[in-house]
Amino acid sequence: MTDIAASSSPAAAARLGVLTMLVGMLMFALNDVLGKWLVATYSVGQVMLIRSLAALIILSPFFWRIGWRRLVGVDRPRLHVLRSVLFAAEASGFYFAVAYMPLADVMTYWLAAPIYVAALSPLLLGERVGWRRWAAILVGFAGVVIALEPSRDSFTLPAVIALGGSLAFGGAMVLGRMLRAAPDTTLVFWQVAGAAILAGVWVVFDPQGWTPVNGVDLGLLGLLGVVAMSAHMLVNRSLKLADASMVVPLQYTMLLWAIVFGWLFFGDLPRAAMLAGAVVIVASGLFIFFREQQLKQRD
Repeated sequence: MTDIAASSSPAAAARLGVLTMLVGMLMFALNDVLGKWLVATYSVGQVMLIRSLAALIILSPFFWRIGWRRLVGVDRPRLHVLRSVLFAAEASGFYFAVAYMPLADVMTYWLAAPIYVAALSPLLLGERVGWRRWAAILVGFAGVVIALEPSRDSFTLPAVIALGGSLAFGGAMVLGRMLRAAPDTTLVFWQVAGAAILAGVWVVFDPQGWTPVNGVDLGLLGLLGVVAMSAHMLVNRSLKLADASMVVPLQYTMLLWAIVFGWLFFGDLPRAAMLAGAVVIVASGLFIFFREQQLKQRD
C-alpha cells in the first residue's frame, strides 16, 4: 500500500507519511506504558534482556539476509560499541525513571535530546552552529532546568537518572550521525545485541536476582521489543514517504500521549513546572530543527 501511495501522487505519499509517523509515536507511547507497567514487577535488567532477545528473534531474518560477517565486521567498531552502550544506558535509564516518576515527566527529558545533539555537533561532528541555534540551545537547557525544578524535594535520584538517560540518548544520536555510512540493519543489530549483552551482565550481578516470569508477562515482555522495533520501522517509513519538515515535528505528539496515558493508566497528573519546561523544550527543539532545514535548503 505504501508503494502504491508513493507512486500515485506526492500529496498522497505525504499524507500517508504523516499518518505513519503519528501511528509510530502512538506505538512508542504504548511501549512506554507497557514498560512502566512491567518494571513494577521485574528488574530493569530483566526487562531489558527479554525485550532485546525478542527483538533479535523478530529481526533475525533481516540479519540472516545480510550475513553475520557483514554485521560484525564493520568499520569503526569502537564507535559501534560506544553507541550500543549509550543506547543500553538510555533505555535502562528510561525504565528505571518511569518506575518512580510520571511518564510525562520522563518523556519531557527525552524530548530534549535534539538540543543536546545540536550542542554536541560542533565539538564532535565539526558542524557550524550559528548564534540563533546557540540561543535556542540555551533556551532549551533552561527548559530542562524548569522541568527538573531543582529543589530538595524534586531533585531525586530517578530525576537525575532520567536526565542522564536523555543525555545518553543524545550522545547515541550524535554517534549515529558519525556512522551514517553504515547500513540501517547493521546499526540496529549492534544496538539490540549490545543491549542484550549488557542486560545479561546486569541480570547476573543484580542482587535482586531473577524474578520468575509467568506466561502472560513473558508474552508482554516479548511484545515490548516487538512494539519498539515496529515503531522504529514506522518512523523510518514516514521519513521516506514525506519530507522531514512535515513529519519530524509530529514526534512531539509523544508527549501528549505520555500525559494522557499517564493519567489514564497510572493516575499521574502533570506538574505545572513540567508543562512549562516541556513547552520551552519543544519550542527550542522545533526552532533548531526548522533552522537546520532552512540552512540545508540554502546550501
